[in-house]
Amino acid sequence: MKHLLLGTTALALVGALASFGTARADDQTAQATQTPTQDQAAPTPPPHPTVNGVMFSGHIEAGSSFNPDGPNNNINFGQLFTDRANSFGMNQAMLTAEKDIDSTSANWDWGFKIQGMYGTDARYTHFFNEGDFWTHSPYQWDIVELNGDMHFPWMFGGGSTDVKVGQYSTPIGYEVIDATGNTFYTHSYIFNFGIPLKHTGIQTVNHVTDMLDIWAGVDTGVNASWPDRRYDNNGSLAILTGFGINNPIPNLTILGLAHIGPENPYIQGQSQKFVNGVGVLTPYDPNHAVRQIYDMVTTYKINDSWSVANEINFIRDDLAHATAEGAALYGSYAYDDQWTFSARGEVFRDDQGFFVAAFPASQDFLTAERGLNQPVRGGGFPLSAYGATGPSGCATTQAGTCNKATYSELTIGASYKPPLPPLPLGLGLTIRPEFRWDHAWGMIPNLIAPNGQRVAAHAFDVNGSGVATKDDQFLFSVDAIFGF
Repeated sequence: MKHLLLGTTALALVGALASFGTARADDQTAQATQTPTQDQAAPTPPPHPTVNGVMFSGHIEAGSSFNPDGPNNNINFGQLFTDRANSFGMNQAMLTAEKDIDSTSANWDWGFKIQGMYGTDARYTHFFNEGDFWTHSPYQWDIVELNGDMHFPWMFGGGSTDVKVGQYSTPIGYEVIDATGNTFYTHSYIFNFGIPLKHTGIQTVNHVTDMLDIWAGVDTGVNASWPDRRYDNNGSLAILTGFGINNPIPNLTILGLAHIGPENPYIQGQSQKFVNGVGVLTPYDPNHAVRQIYDMVTTYKINDSWSVANEINFIRDDLAHATAEGAALYGSYAYDDQWTFSARGEVFRDDQGFFVAAFPASQDFLTAERGLNQPVRGGGFPLSAYGATGPSGCATTQAGTCNKATYSELTIGASYKPPLPPLPLGLGLTIRPEFRWDHAWGMIPNLIAPNGQRVAAHAFDVNGSGVATKDDQFLFSVDAIFGF
């Protein structure tokens, strides 16, 4: 109860600061013009050059997260894209060419989007078998989006339908892959562990009325490419469905989406099942167990300076018998054209210790998706180190029971756009400093470490023995985005 009260307090603090204003900054631009599409607190990109209706944009993002604990494994646990402690890196060098569709047009319209990326973020955004094993370096190439869009104005009588076909970033959730669509450098637990990142398939947004959108689609799953074994880690499709409510009162939007489908891998002709949190080869068919993801984002722009948003998330993996749920609240105040001040408060409960993890090596995330390795869970060492029976004193029927915990984080930051002389292509600079405090609640004590010693359970600050020693993690981070 104590951790729920403190988590609620953190969310209330953010609510007092106020914020944001979008249902999803990334993909919804082409999907539903009734829904706000640009994070009000995010760095506002300069006008993009356009040639024959095709808009070109790009940016370079680089930054660093200072962790005063200096963990021995150099990992900021609980994060993916900003997981390297006390090191500087280029997260994204991204180029985009796109032609937006007009969702309000009375005529048929078409568009497309091509987006590529190089940098450390690509470790986590690959589609299967699309450049994912080109290099062992933390700097990798990735196709973020490659899709076509169509607008059909004659559906639903006075309504219309927008269709996206190809490879695209997920419309689920509040934060996005593209750094220019986010307020903060670090990401929420929900973005890292509670939603997909990308899909391959068909996605439709049906504008039934000016207020109501119905979403429906089918895809190959989380981060999966074409529908065959070489480009997917199982053999089944997934569905995406949900609704959007636009302006029931001015400047209020609600987007509720669900993604349901099998996501666990076959391995060497068999499938992976989880026993005591450890993946083992069994005859079990992963196509018969689904991962359910439910997410709702509500945004409200109070005025030109203040706006608020919150996200509620639930995820369940039926094969691992694991669930997690979270809530995040965002708030920002635009002081002037150069300065915006923001805050984020979040609580994320990992009920069986299955979802929140770290991937120390550059390809660990990719191989974990294929079931070929075990990620590092809370506590500082892989669950496979426990052996086949699980650690002493822990339940043996659910995945990662000893690593279950509630994670809270409070992030306070600013966005500064310094005045620059006129530059070619409208180049601009945004600098984003932030302070972040993470806390882990309720981890089970008396774990057995890889060296055989009994240790208390913590999530952060791994020592020389490979064991986490603290419940708190403090980060001082800053990044810069230079783009056109």
